[in-house]
Amino acid sequence: MTLDPLAALAGLGFGLSLIVAIGAQNAFVLRQGLLRRHVLAVVVVCAASDAVLILLGIAGAGVVFAAIPWLTTAVRIAGAAFLLGYAVLAARRAVRPRALEAGDPQASPGLAATVLACLALTWLNPHVYLDTVVLLGSVANTHGDSRWLFGAGAAVGSVLWFTALGYGARLLQPVFARPAAWRILDAVIAVVMAGIAVSLLLGL
Repeated sequence: MTLDPLAALAGLGFGLSLIVAIGAQNAFVLRQGLLRRHVLAVVVVCAASDAVLILLGIAGAGVVFAAIPWLTTAVRIAGAAFLLGYAVLAARRAVRPRALEAGDPQASPGLAATVLACLALTWLNPHVYLDTVVLLGSVANTHGDSRWLFGAGAAVGSVLWFTALGYGARLLQPVFARPAAWRILDAVIAVVMAGIAVSLLLGL
């Protein structure tokens, strides 16, 4: 068995290219980071979920989705419904002044609700399966014996990104000291969530 250490770097770069984009999961992590609430839990859930999905992809789970079309359809419908609901909540926050301040207890749910929302945003999003399980898994398997090093690199990329996004968000705190900034952020989140939900439904 021949291992190529550069496969880990390739996995790191490829993994980052897939997750560094505006999406439901990143928007959620950003908002929690700005609120400074349950950031560690959110980062751990996102990074651990990515690691599991990467593992499944390399192990060949993408074949399962290809063989069972209704499974992908079911995930699309469930994901769209959840994202539309989250978009409505974000839109409400954008127009309700009492939910605009980072110090407002009503601006963020408790730990359990936050973790459940994070899990739903991750596991009910078909794009996650297409990108991580199918695409990344396929690319990883082109590296032969080094495919697990590729996967490890991609998993490290997830840890680095979500940690930077969650904890780096506080650097924007001066901007979000103004209620208008929170209003804009939640409006953008509502649009992103709704847009992804519509794209999922149109893809049925």
